[in-house]
Amino acid sequence: MRITRSAKLAACLVTVLTLATVTLPSSAAPPPATSSTNIRYDGNRIILGDAPAAVGSSQVKQRSGLAELAPVRFAAPTSAVVANYTTGTPDGSAADIDVRAWITDRWSEWTPAAAGQPTKLPGASDQVQLRIIVSAPPTGAQPWVGDVTVLPTDQVAPGRMSIQAAPLKSHVFATREGLVGGTTANGHVIVSRDHFVALPSRRGLASNGSGNYSVKVCTASRCAFEPVWDVGPWNIKDDYWNPSATRETFKDLPQGKPEAQAAYQDGYNGGKDGSGRTVANPAGIDLADGVFWDALGLTNNGFVDVTYLWTGDGGRGTVSITSGYLNLRSTSSSTGSVVGMAGKSAQVTVECQTTGQSVSGSQGTSNVWLRVHPGMYVAKAWVSAGTFGAC
Repeated sequence: MRITRSAKLAACLVTVLTLATVTLPSSAAPPPATSSTNIRYDGNRIILGDAPAAVGSSQVKQRSGLAELAPVRFAAPTSAVVANYTTGTPDGSAADIDVRAWITDRWSEWTPAAAGQPTKLPGASDQVQLRIIVSAPPTGAQPWVGDVTVLPTDQVAPGRMSIQAAPLKSHVFATREGLVGGTTANGHVIVSRDHFVALPSRRGLASNGSGNYSVKVCTASRCAFEPVWDVGPWNIKDDYWNPSATRETFKDLPQGKPEAQAAYQDGYNGGKDGSGRTVANPAGIDLADGVFWDALGLTNNGFVDVTYLWTGDGGRGTVSITSGYLNLRSTSSSTGSVVGMAGKSAQVTVECQTTGQSVSGSQGTSNVWLRVHPGMYVAKAWVSAGTFGAC
């Protein structure tokens, strides 16, 4: 699935948010990450825009639109919320709302929120954000969502996702996405040698330009840190990085195993994906060309180790560059050999810090380097991060 970009901005989000019986975030809260893609507004309704369908990483052709509403804050922390809204879904179209919570120092994963039903959060939080996704066949229907409110609740809700001590790492098959000139599920237009990845569930989909959902992808000798900006391959509701109990679909599969891999290798689901297509490879992640060719040095599709950074705790930094990528070096110097890359806005894990060559970047001039993986360093001058222990 790929969501085409609209030139229309989210100016009318304020109108929608005034319907909520909660207050907007205070200045102490993290900045709102409001964005919209292929959406138009009619009063209190958010409606699918007119951009044409595009073939995405999952190869499902449909018209889609996305709107992230500004975060809202409650008077006190809550462990569950109720999202109320109305929808119109004519002619095979769909309209969905997801919710996420600000837990400690980061956003949780997106969770589908059924209208009028309690949705449990990963932990107690006084701040949540709603995301609206509308989709339809290539022609015709214009689904909508309206009358949106969100309220805290003490009601019992279904099982929730948990944040582990260490983020999940799994060994999955990677394929090259390509599709230069196409548009990703969050509205990013793909450029040559681009830096992002696609995963087969929108639960870990970051907004355009954001890296709050990022992965570390490694081969035996190289690593890449990249934001999740597209949905695919194969499936669109296979959050295989979550435990079976909270996995959105395919709950009988073990955590860390993509449905496409089970279908291809074991004949699971009759060898078909969630849309009924015969699975031709076991892919669990798609890599943009710059990740595939340049960061990891791959020449063919193959298995890699993927760490889903938002699923666990640990030191983090954010790559603060305006475009392209940041090189990972084998030493704390720009003369060290390149052993990987980190894309724009991607989060990187930080194991410790050391001193090295002085570098000037977006964060000022500094001789501090961050070790982001054994034998891999980045200059802190290009990474927004706190202070860490010495290596």
